[in-house]
Amino acid sequence: MRKTAILIPALVIALIGVLSSVFVVDEREKALVLQFGQIKAVKEEPGLSFKVPLIQEVVKYDDRILSLDTETIEVTPSDDRRLVVDAFARYRISDVVRFRQAVGVGGVRLAEDRLSSILNAQIREVLGADQVTSDTILSEDRRILMQRIRDQARNSARSLGIDVVDVRLKQTNLPEQNLNATFARMRAEREREAADEIARGNEAAQRVRALADRTVVETLSEAEREAQVIRGEADAERNAIFAEAFGADPEFFAFYRSLQAYEKALQGSNSSMVMTPDSEFFDYLKSDRLAQ
Repeated sequence: MRKTAILIPALVIALIGVLSSVFVVDEREKALVLQFGQIKAVKEEPGLSFKVPLIQEVVKYDDRILSLDTETIEVTPSDDRRLVVDAFARYRISDVVRFRQAVGVGGVRLAEDRLSSILNAQIREVLGADQVTSDTILSEDRRILMQRIRDQARNSARSLGIDVVDVRLKQTNLPEQNLNATFARMRAEREREAADEIARGNEAAQRVRALADRTVVETLSEAEREAQVIRGEADAERNAIFAEAFGADPEFFAFYRSLQAYEKALQGSNSSMVMTPDSEFFDYLKSDRLAQ
């Protein structure tokens, strides 16, 4: 009984010692084995690992790609138009030993504070460089600027054991106090452009109307000229026919001309005429002339 009473506590202590010496490294993690703050082993492969109980401790770090949102900052491009920039970065702990040596017990929080400072410094440097204007930042060329920020931040973050995978500019806006002035300037520019377009449209309309009026006048003049020519030719042909008819039968031609005169003289209300009885106007209406 006495041996049993001694053996059971010993087995429990041994079991606790064995269990405390075993730890599991997940495939999404990297682990450091520390002894009195000094790195004794690096565990980057997933599986079971061992450490000395009570003396050594295990610190684990996430091996996945992590995200970091930077604080909103103001930058001044080369055209002196200030912009409010909000960015985010994606990074991973590439060298866990260097990471531990750089941040110590501060861990990821301290590392992100330092990485945020690096990103802000690189954003100001790249966006404030010569030949980088606010229009460049707001255009499709911002992709090139983001790559430049990423590359420079990656070089600076290597001392922390961090690999910067990507940097994106989420927002690039004007400060609130500049928005109204910018909108007013944009509105004035658009109104000026609209006025210019209206003036050019009116000028083009005047040219079209003048051309149309000239075309109408020329067309009418040409038509009138052709009509005069046709009328002249018709009159000439008519006179020629009359002359030919007069030459063929002068008596019939005189009769025909008298009938035309009667038709024109006795139209509508103009049916009363005052003339002498022996007038030659009604010469062909006399019975004796008809008898002939």
